[in-house]
Amino acid sequence: MKKNWQKIVAVSATVALSALVLAACGGKSNSASNKQVLNLPAAAQLDTIDISKSTGYGQTGNVYESFYRLGKKGKPIAGLAASSKKSADGKTWQFTIRKNAKWSNGDPITASDFVYSWRRSVTPKTASPYAYLFTGVKNADAISTGKADPATLGIKATGKRTLQIQLDQPIGYFKVLMAYPLFGPQSQKVADKYGKKYGTNAKYSVYSGPFKVSKWNGTANTWSFSKNPYYWDKSKVKLNKINYQVVSDSATSLDLFQTNKLDMSQLDPTQVSNYAKNKEYHTYPYSFVSFLNYNFNSKNAKTNKLLNNGNFRQALSASLDRKLLSKKVVGVNTIIPTGFVASSLASNPETGTDFSKDQQISGVNTYDKALAKSKWDAAKRETGISKAKITLLAASDSGDDPTAKEVVQYVKAQVEDLMPGMSINIKLMPTQGANEQEKNGDYDIMLSGWGADYNDPMSFLQIMTKGSAYNYGKYANVQYNTLVNKAATSDANNPKARWNDMVQASKIISRDQAVTPLYQSVYSWMQKSNVHGLVHNTAGTQWSYKTAYIK
Repeated sequence: MKKNWQKIVAVSATVALSALVLAACGGKSNSASNKQVLNLPAAAQLDTIDISKSTGYGQTGNVYESFYRLGKKGKPIAGLAASSKKSADGKTWQFTIRKNAKWSNGDPITASDFVYSWRRSVTPKTASPYAYLFTGVKNADAISTGKADPATLGIKATGKRTLQIQLDQPIGYFKVLMAYPLFGPQSQKVADKYGKKYGTNAKYSVYSGPFKVSKWNGTANTWSFSKNPYYWDKSKVKLNKINYQVVSDSATSLDLFQTNKLDMSQLDPTQVSNYAKNKEYHTYPYSFVSFLNYNFNSKNAKTNKLLNNGNFRQALSASLDRKLLSKKVVGVNTIIPTGFVASSLASNPETGTDFSKDQQISGVNTYDKALAKSKWDAAKRETGISKAKITLLAASDSGDDPTAKEVVQYVKAQVEDLMPGMSINIKLMPTQGANEQEKNGDYDIMLSGWGADYNDPMSFLQIMTKGSAYNYGKYANVQYNTLVNKAATSDANNPKARWNDMVQASKIISRDQAVTPLYQSVYSWMQKSNVHGLVHNTAGTQWSYKTAYIK
């Protein structure tokens, strides 16, 4: 997910398609259990239901389905594919589509629907925000940069229900990736019929998932997901409808929950303490890690010298008490990261150990006043700089995280206290402007972050490689690049070796403090006690209502 601090909640907690999110409609809550209706809140309007143009997929797995879908703990489970087969070298995949796979209008879903969808998403003219996820599929990068014809993409229909996909190299997380709605089919017949209207209204699209969109006109503050009568596994779908409504703030949302007009309500940090012991209180972690992003190409020579000094970055990291920051500033239940990669994202293929434990280095990313002093002293000796002013950039208007201002104020206070001579100048800007400055390298340090697109450490690790479009700070480490490349190529078919490559790469990030992790997001919700069967994942299509029901 193209991520930064400002985008996190929109993509993760409650935003759909462009943020298909939780939303609600007026009326009574799930007390009408015989109707199996779920009422939920949304943080923003839907701006598109076109999977090629979507800017987020938090909930799209409910109306769109690919070869697989995500089950519990991010594991790929049965989707539109009846079967799949991988070649010995991992570069060729074959899929067979289910005989009873149909669109919401009753038309059969065919192999050509997948071919059309993939080609459309990588075509430059479409300008898909997530075209980069096709990297690794034969010719995808060349096509997305206008250097090759979309017809040369490594996907072809070998029959009405059979497909062959060719990769440039094995992709260790390919099955998980194929559960992403972006890789699902699109009906060319419907897209051609509606032209520019396609995806701009509920009636100008068709759906392959458990539900279909209804009562949405492109600008509405309310809409619904209705049970898809042609879905191949419709007998497993208990809910008849999910009603959505844009709710402007957490206080209003909570009031609607308490008056039985919503079945779920996300709490902001100030509300959590009052409800944390309530039986209807639930926490849902997300794979978004907030961190300090350093600019290794700062335009100020003195600042650049400091930022490129490892002891300086390690001193800054050691000056931050993440436990205190988590508890007093960010909110209850926040996860303290052990490294760059989020916890509960992936497990060791041999031992089952969470990646967050394997990547951890004792004494790194921890609060240590003595270490902060010694590292700062070493940085001053190495750089010849004992006094400096550095700007810390953050978004001022982010509804996605109301604590951003407090977080940077805490960083400023700690650094100035434990690193004498350092002065932090806080620069708060509107979200769009802050994002642009980060992308353009016009910053010293920025409060930023990243959330996984899929349940694999590579979703984090690849962004810090040389040449990555999201390596805004231009971090460069030859050994790191080599390890990440090995995990993506020569070791891609060797789970043990690949895992070790990624662990060692993440440890390099920690030792270098290429970024300084601060905390991982956990969202607090109030959820009616008679709502059951929700599936929540920390990455990708986070919310699935296929098996949800009202008891």
